[in-house]
Amino acid sequence: MVRGRPPAHTRDEVVAAAIALADAEGLAAVTMRRVAASLGAGAMSLYTYVDNRDRLLDLMVDGVGAPPVALTGDWRQDVVALAGAQRALMLAHPWLPSALPNRRLSGRNTLAYLEAGLTALEPTGLDGATRMEIIALVTGFVASYVMSETGGRQPTEEQVAALTSAVASGEFPRLAAALADGGQAREPDFERIARWMITGLIEQAQRGF
Repeated sequence: MVRGRPPAHTRDEVVAAAIALADAEGLAAVTMRRVAASLGAGAMSLYTYVDNRDRLLDLMVDGVGAPPVALTGDWRQDVVALAGAQRALMLAHPWLPSALPNRRLSGRNTLAYLEAGLTALEPTGLDGATRMEIIALVTGFVASYVMSETGGRQPTEEQVAALTSAVASGEFPRLAAALADGGQAREPDFERIARWMITGLIEQAQRGF
């Protein structure tokens, strides 16, 4: 009986190569051909390990994992800590927020994170479906925040001049007052903003709104 040649790589090696490529060059660089080339393999050989690029992205999202968070039983503290762990992961892998939409999140790392989120929210008394919705909303908030952090551009001199002129015109008094209070100069504080958002979201859910 003639046996085929054993695979030259493992699925984990393929996923690790794809993650490394995305970390270095962004998500658009992750093609089956580029990943195969980084492994010294032919593009068609990758289909031995994954069905297509979409499935590879699923595995990449799960493959980066998530730092474990020690839960305390205080839902505010725990959900903010989970959000902070997500942010750290997304900052380490800036392509991750763009990869999340429409993913089949069924890997063990992702399921472990969902389990931690559901456990953290258990003291709120909310039902499982509502807790799942809150986890999705918090993840969306974190992804949006990180994309703003990593993709933000400094305003041009022309933009600054236009804003200064508009504020000085007196047409926007509340904006002028907010800027005078340091509204533009204040550095974003992820934990503070996350706590506001999470507390408000959960308390509204508890009231049935």
